[in-house]
Amino acid sequence: MLKTRIITAAILLAVLLPILFFLPAIYLSTFFLLTVSLAAWEWGRLITPQFRWGAVIYPGFCLLIILGLLALNNPVWQFTLLVMAVLFWIFNAPFILARGLNLSLHKWRYFYVISGLILLPATWFSLIFLRELGLEFMLTTIVLVWVADIGAYFVGKAFGKHRLAAQISPGKSIEGALGGLLLCYGYAVLCVFYLPLDATLFGSWAMRYGWLPMLLMVTVLTAFSIFGDLFESQLKRLAGVKDSSQLLPGHGGVLDRVDALLPVMPIAALLAGFV
Repeated sequence: MLKTRIITAAILLAVLLPILFFLPAIYLSTFFLLTVSLAAWEWGRLITPQFRWGAVIYPGFCLLIILGLLALNNPVWQFTLLVMAVLFWIFNAPFILARGLNLSLHKWRYFYVISGLILLPATWFSLIFLRELGLEFMLTTIVLVWVADIGAYFVGKAFGKHRLAAQISPGKSIEGALGGLLLCYGYAVLCVFYLPLDATLFGSWAMRYGWLPMLLMVTVLTAFSIFGDLFESQLKRLAGVKDSSQLLPGHGGVLDRVDALLPVMPIAALLAGFV
């Protein structure tokens, strides 16, 4: 399993790194569009397991929303989509997660259908917006999510005793979440000290508002990265599957890899707007 994970990760890096650093930005936008489309395909499979065409139709609707908003070329509509996604994560997601597995996917299917058509396109637009602010700006924000996940995994393995969401994800612990948060604090501080202040979200906030608001912002982003992970885990358990798909051997599906980005990227895009 570990060998398979490493090979898959190496192939993905071999594709992504040239797109990031050597090709025009349009290639990265296309890569993100493909990623969101595959995540939408998996989302469609999870919420319509008995309707196989749902997995085909669903990414088509996501693409139509993205292309439609691009065709309108009106930043207000794109901003509205980001706000809708952020409001979902702030007000709806906690309520849904609090229900644990006491939900019926059949009864809540239309809720998940509409939610995905907001969250997935909003993630794409937020990634594009952050990329327009700079490659470092986008990458350092994405890496924060990875740091939170890595910290939570290793600290949880070593010290985890109290489960964070026993029904939804038994492997996650409160100690792991706190460990991930502390590691994110350290990462953000390093970004402020060693990268140009205006090149990262953390430096921009520290320069504009000070250290305490910047660390509070990191706390919010880290917390919502956990929300995204738990939200997808809950959806998979309601659908009765372990992974969103097997598109990435050793890693599961695309949605399994980007779940924590779904809330963090739109929130980060809006926070970037303040600076």
